Amino acid sequence: MNPSPTQKASSIAPLELQQRILTNQPGDLLDVRTAPEYTAAHVPNVTLVPLDSLNPAEFLANRPHPTAPLYVFCQAGGRAAKAIDKFQAIGFDGCVLVEGGTQAWIDAGLPVTRGTSKVLPLMRQVQIVIGAVSGVGAALALAGDKRFALIPLVTGAGLLFAGLTGTCGLALLLAKMPWNHGDVSKKSVSNPKVGAACCN
Repeated sequence: MNPSPTQKASSIAPLELQQRILTNQPGDLLDVRTAPEYTAAHVPNVTLVPLDSLNPAEFLANRPHPTAPLYVFCQAGGRAAKAIDKFQAIGFDGCVLVEGGTQAWIDAGLPVTRGTSKVLPLMRQVQIVIGAVSGVGAALALAGDKRFALIPLVTGAGLLFAGLTGTCGLALLLAKMPWNHGDVSKKSVSNPKVGAACCN
């Protein structure tokens, strides 16, 4: 029986996934971050399909290993979980959440492919927007009209909601902006330190 979209998906730690790759266990790697995030640093041989453009049925129809596990990455895990919900909603239960996402992979000292991106990472964009809006609201409130204090109150509540739920509406909105979409290869260049069986 396939799990419902809200059922917790199986997960795997980056080091364990790396061991599966090195021992030639079949599987596919999917990265659902934005193109600039992918360009800055990504796991070798991962396929990029940003979350906002992910069509699970289309992806499954074209994946290299149809019956093997699908290991899903984002930056820290939140967007990957949403991607897995999409797959589960169409009846596919072969997704495995990579715990901590790409950041945990990097923190574990595992190989990454790095490039150059002129676009700031998504979370830094969120921090800049929230900081700027909150600062302007606080300045206007101090300048005389206390009603402007509602602006930092709302932005603070938004950050609290994002922290508690793992869902950041502003990040989802910014991810759709034109500067966060770019032409990148759907596959990274193979890294000789990483086994290829999980990624071909």
